[in-house]
Amino acid sequence: MTNRPFDLLNEAIGKEVLVSLKGDTQIRGTLKAFDVHMNIVLEHAEQLVNGEPKTKFKQIILRGDNVILIAP
Repeated sequence: MTNRPFDLLNEAIGKEVLVSLKGDTQIRGTLKAFDVHMNIVLEHAEQLVNGEPKTKFKQIILRGDNVILIAP
C-alpha cells in the first residue's frame, strides 16, 4: 500500500518514469535512484520535445530543485 510519496517512488525503481522539469523540459527513463532532495538518477533516458524523443542519455542525474513532476 502506498502511503507516502517516497513509497510511490520506491515502487517505481526499475520502471520507466516521466519527469517534468522547470523550463518545459521532459525526460523519460528508467528510475534507478532518488534521495530526499528529489535528486533523481535515470538510465536509458531521453529528452522529449513536443512528446517526441530528441536527445538520448545512457545515464542522467536530475537535480531535485528543477523537478516539477514525476509520473510513474
